[in-house]
Parts: sequence; structure tokens; C-alpha cells
Amino acid sequence: MSGPGDREVPAAARRGFASDNYAGAHPEVLAALAAANTGHQPAYGDDEWTARLQGLVRAEFGDRAQAFPVFNGTGANVVALQALLPPWGAVVCAESAHIHHDEGGAPERVAHTKLYPVPTPDGRLTPELVDRQAHGLGFVHRAQPAVVEIAQVTELGTVYTPAQVRELADHAHALGMAVYMDGARLANAAAALGVPLRSFTTDAGVDVVSLGGTKNGALGAEAVVVLDPDAVRSGAEGPGKAVEYLRKSSMQLASKMRFVSAQLVALLTDGLWLRSAAHANAMAARLADGVRDLEGVTLTQEPAANQVLAVLDPAVADAVRARYAFYDWDAARHEVRWMTSWDTTEEDVDGFLAALRAELAARDRSPAGADR
Repeated sequence: MSGPGDREVPAAARRGFASDNYAGAHPEVLAALAAANTGHQPAYGDDEWTARLQGLVRAEFGDRAQAFPVFNGTGANVVALQALLPPWGAVVCAESAHIHHDEGGAPERVAHTKLYPVPTPDGRLTPELVDRQAHGLGFVHRAQPAVVEIAQVTELGTVYTPAQVRELADHAHALGMAVYMDGARLANAAAALGVPLRSFTTDAGVDVVSLGGTKNGALGAEAVVVLDPDAVRSGAEGPGKAVEYLRKSSMQLASKMRFVSAQLVALLTDGLWLRSAAHANAMAARLADGVRDLEGVTLTQEPAANQVLAVLDPAVADAVRARYAFYDWDAARHEVRWMTSWDTTEEDVDGFLAALRAELAARDRSPAGADR
């Protein structure tokens, strides 16, 4: 997430905890790109790398799954929502959802949909919370709730268990609504839960999911993965073609698609996606354990994946930020966010913790600290 703290991050910062988007590309992803950069390949997805991607996606999500590579997460969300929504449809989402706060109004401007946000204590929707907005069905004066959108991992760093997703999907489907999962950090969720990707997507009743690659070691590669073709808006040519049309009109169709697909192929080959995500999660756990008992630091959510949220004195935060980049999450609460990535090292975490401890100690020794 971005916010007022964005502009405070030193331009020269080389290591930090601002975002997993700050990390570079994984060497195996770069190797796949180099391998794809040989000879000529048909454009717009008719290449061998995109064909390989389809097989790998089906192996992870099931035989009906079909992947549509796109450039970025916002594009994936917009294309997916358009594929599931009727023209009169609206989306029920968590108030903290990325589509609500961090996509510049793209769902509204491009997908022409209304968002019905619901306050949640931890970023997760429940059937009861969905019902706060899933009403007025058949009432012509209200945009019709048609899609439940959830994120895995949520914006607050929490994850849905397969049972929680199943309960939510069953409830949504009973109301005639589809379920879309924003999977920008899908790999981190799977690593945190210790379960296969399909267990909390296909097998749990999700209709469409985005497969995030950028935050897990890709240069810039995501995919819209249709899990239930019957849930997607369709025509005479079938739901897959409908998604293709929407991808093109949303400016998410890559001409040299092999270079997008090759990145996802690399992540889905030999478990790279899981290894990278598990490492990022482990580094977040190391960081959380290091601050858990520090006076002056209060965790606001129990970290489940690669995100740590905590309340910290702004003066201490700014002092540590001079060495390690990170963002304010909720400035009014003095809440900050620390993100780890596939390339975060133990040395990064331990160095950060040492800097934080030193600033906290200095603050306690200062006259202002003595007055607290």
C-alpha cells in the first residue's frame, strides 16, 4: 500500500521493508526470460511458453483452469471483475481491500462497477459481513451485488483458511453471486497455510482468481485464472473468448506474451513460487518475533504471511527509516507496515532490529522520553 510515507523513503535506500515490489527479479525468472528470448514465436499468446503455462496452471488449480496472462495486479483485478459482472452488477469487498483503496478508481472507471465496501476487524469477509451489503436483490434502484471479492493475503496481512473460503463461497453462490480472489500474494498464503493452491481456490468454490507473480520474484507478470468457466460472462464463442476480449479492451493483452508467460512458468516450475514465498514469510516471522517484546512497539495484527503491522512512535520510525525504507500504514494511529520479500536476508532483518532497538533506547534516554 502507498500513502503519505511514500515520499519520505530515501531515494538511495538499497535494502528495506517498504514493499515486496521493491525486490528485484529472481535469477531463475531472469534465466527463463533469456531462454524465451530465442528466435521467433507467435504473438498474443499463441507461443510455446503460454502453452506451457496452461499446463502448469491446470496442475495447480485443476483441469478446468485457464490462465490469461496480464501485466499487473490492477489489470488482473479489472479484467476478472468485468468477466464476472453483469452491467448492473456491484462488488462486495472489505473496506481495506486493494481494489477500494489502491487502484486509483480503476474498477469504477474501467470496469464501470460500484464497490460496496464492508468494515472488517482483520481484513477478512464472513457471510455475516457480506450480508451487510448483499441486499436489495431485485430492487431496481440499487446496483445489484453480483461478486464477492476477497484477497489472499488480505491487505492487513491475514489469510483465509480453506474452510473460511468455502463457507464464504457457498453463501455467495446461494445469493447468486460469484467469488473473485485477488491473489497478488497467493503464494504467500499457500506457504502460510501449508496447503496446495487449489485447496483454498478451486476446491473451496472460488470462481476466478488472480495469480500474482510480481510480488514473488517476477519482473511484472500476473494472470487471471478462470476456475469455473460457467461463472464467467459468455457468448457464442465461450467464456475464454470473453475474457480475451476484456483483456484486450482493458489494455492488458501483451503482444510478446511469451515474456510474461515465461516468468510465471519459471515460478511454477520446481516449486520456485512456494520456496520464494515461504522464505519471505519466514523473514516476516523473524522480524515479528524480534519486535514482539520490545517496549514501544505493538503488533496490531498477528503476522500470517510476509507483512508485519505495528504501532511505533513516529520519531523512532523516521529515525529508523533513514536506514531502512518502510511506509506508514495508518499515520493517525502511528501504525507502520514492514514487508519482507523473496530476497530478504536474515542479515537484513537483524540489522533492522538492531537499528530499531538503538532508536528506541535513544528515545528512552532523551528528555522527551523521560517525560513519558
